[in-house]
Amino acid sequence: MPKIANLSILASFLGLWLTSFLKNETQIIVGFILILSFGIVHGANDLLLIRKIKGENTITYWRILINYITIVLTAVLLFSFIPWLAMFLFIIVSSYHFGEQHWNKKRLYSNPLMIKLFQTIYGLFILLLLFNFHEKEVLDIMHGITGIELSFINILLLLKLIGFILVALSFYNYNTSKVFQKNSAIELLYLLVFAIIFKVGSLIWAFAIYFIFWHSIPSLIDQIEFLYGEVSTTNFKSYLKSAFIYWLISIVGIIVLYFILKEYKIFDSIFFSFLAAITFPHVIVIERMFITRNNKTE
Repeated sequence: MPKIANLSILASFLGLWLTSFLKNETQIIVGFILILSFGIVHGANDLLLIRKIKGENTITYWRILINYITIVLTAVLLFSFIPWLAMFLFIIVSSYHFGEQHWNKKRLYSNPLMIKLFQTIYGLFILLLLFNFHEKEVLDIMHGITGIELSFINILLLLKLIGFILVALSFYNYNTSKVFQKNSAIELLYLLVFAIIFKVGSLIWAFAIYFIFWHSIPSLIDQIEFLYGEVSTTNFKSYLKSAFIYWLISIVGIIVLYFILKEYKIFDSIFFSFLAAITFPHVIVIERMFITRNNKTE
């Protein structure tokens, strides 16, 4: 079992242990703090990653910044005028992003489309597993974002359907990849860990545990290795230093939104819409990072 996975499991069960001591309101506060710290930071160095991928001589800083902001603003407009479509795209894109991060170092020797499909289905299964244990809260947040009553959605049925597809794709990968065969047992253990976390914790707390310890921190490690060649205290400090201004801008924006909207009971919806808007360009950048890294190692 990889060292980072050992730490993630340890941190997850520490989070579950804290669940018995923390009130639901406290879990929400601590969960938001984790998301706003490591969660936002892990996506705050996208411009630096693009520079590394494209090279300083082929693209300027301002062109990178303008393109990035354009994607974010497009996502904001989509959430403003076609929120149901934006929500659907956010779930699919996030699913792919979570799956890609989880499987990026576990080479699946298949054609690229099959790999992307498997990663998307895996990430979607994780999200639906979380949604299933917190169905009412999730549907309320989606209703707040889209303005559409979504009580007709049967999340358990969707979970079973996606689970069936995941099993079918897993059999395919098991027969085509020795790496997948080697990791299949431990991957089942991870899914069991996720199910326990999602069932026991509140929605925000459970999401924060998964998002931080199973996604954001592993992503930070991958980004630092890509940018600086190795993970070290010095390189971690360099990463935080370059990310600080973008992290600060994000935090200030969220704080302003909170004080404007705290009386309207829609902050959760706006918060997740904000996360969605900055997720779209981030997913593109991380995918390019993995492609560039893998091309160099082949």
